[in-house]
Amino acid sequence: MSNPIVQYVLLRSDLLKDLGWSIGALVAQACHASTAALHLYKDDEHTIQYLNDLDNMHKVVLEVPNEDSLKKAAEKLKENSIDYKLWTEQPENIPTCLAIKPYPKEAIKKFVGKYKLYKATMVL
Repeated sequence: MSNPIVQYVLLRSDLLKDLGWSIGALVAQACHASTAALHLYKDDEHTIQYLNDLDNMHKVVLEVPNEDSLKKAAEKLKENSIDYKLWTEQPENIPTCLAIKPYPKEAIKKFVGKYKLYKATMVL
């Protein structure tokens, strides 16, 4: 597929590095946001296509440095009519990540291209 449908998730790196959240907690946040976005936009044609090929779903988790950067990313997406779900962990009321609904890669890459792939360093 020359223009695959992709779901991007933007996850705060400071939760792990500075605030001491576990990797498991971060994975849960990304899962919550992704699932919520898929549910919210379940009737969208790209989401339907994405879910019709479960064995070939393409999801990319990208790193944002902190809450302020996450909120700015959300504002930029909103300004450009890009559908997403900002996940806010409760009861702490902490915005942790956002998941963009599935889009063709070419249509969304200009909004996510500045972010790097999320890398979690495990300390054993």
